[in-house]
Amino acid sequence: MPSAVRRRRRGTVAVAVLAVTAWSLPAFGIGAGGAGRQDVTATGGSGDGTIHARTRIRTAVTGGGSVAPSRTGTLTPMAASNWTPPACWYEPAFSPEGIQGAVRAWRAFGASAPLVGGIGHVIGDALEHRYKDGHPYKNYNLSKQGKGMFWAAVTNPHREDDPEATACDRQPFWVDEGRTPAEPMAVTPEVLAQYAYDELPVPGTEIETAPTGRSTVNLPTWVWLDRGRFKKVGVTASLPGTGLSATTTAEPESLRIEPGTADAETFPASGACALAGRGGGIGEPYARGKADQAPPCGVTYRRSPGPNAAYALRATLTWRIRWSSTTGEGGTLPSGSFGTTRRIPVQEIQAVNR
Repeated sequence: MPSAVRRRRRGTVAVAVLAVTAWSLPAFGIGAGGAGRQDVTATGGSGDGTIHARTRIRTAVTGGGSVAPSRTGTLTPMAASNWTPPACWYEPAFSPEGIQGAVRAWRAFGASAPLVGGIGHVIGDALEHRYKDGHPYKNYNLSKQGKGMFWAAVTNPHREDDPEATACDRQPFWVDEGRTPAEPMAVTPEVLAQYAYDELPVPGTEIETAPTGRSTVNLPTWVWLDRGRFKKVGVTASLPGTGLSATTTAEPESLRIEPGTADAETFPASGACALAGRGGGIGEPYARGKADQAPPCGVTYRRSPGPNAAYALRATLTWRIRWSSTTGEGGTLPSGSFGTTRRIPVQEIQAVNR
């Protein structure tokens, strides 16, 4: 018996993929529990032959500063937490009709490409063995249309290059409507909250400084944040058709300043400027007559970097992260940070004693 036939009878997909690179299949209309039809793009990977799907998670932003930021960024989890949002998970993706369409597309794959034309039939046979011939599903579960979904592996679009994105390598599996799959990597409210973490549009850390031009050796440079710009912001991530939704919020917590040189003194000494009370800002705007006072947040340079040079003042804002969900679950996630660098020219004023 030819080896290719033996592989098809065992239903093994991965060995039949050979050296073909990753590809995308056409989109198929699928029914989400009988609540209508949606388009989902099925994809396949050259490493394991698994049918994947694009995530259907939708996000919406709430809150944020009253002043529109000139730019936004995404948070980086604090290094000490050694944590990142998940790279992949499983979520409801294909109706019985949808999985039937995906298998048919696999069979048609490469029909017009001489070098890979036969691969589609090999993979199609293996998938039919699994989803049509009763090993373990019969006739694509068409008799259960509207009574559940095939859950499939999806990759976090923010982490497609993460090696952990290959951890979700199961072929789509059936879950009856209203049941929770026995799969530790299945989507949950916390996964939605972690996904929303990557979507938080925090404003760029655009600090205000005084003096606005050149700073002066041995005189403090005041640093503060615009209170109207840095406000609590939230992202709600929802998975249509499931009733699952989670909201992740980020709130400014502290600002760390690094002068860019050892020849400087920071205020406070730790360099960490705390939030000034609930709903307050960080630091204090400079006011006339305070040039020789120590600011609540700032730096005093003890040496000039030289003509036409400047110090790179690094300002990193830490955001406290919390989440809640429609199921009542909630908690905290690792704090995140977002920073920027400001060039600070520093002059040295010479005094002549007579």
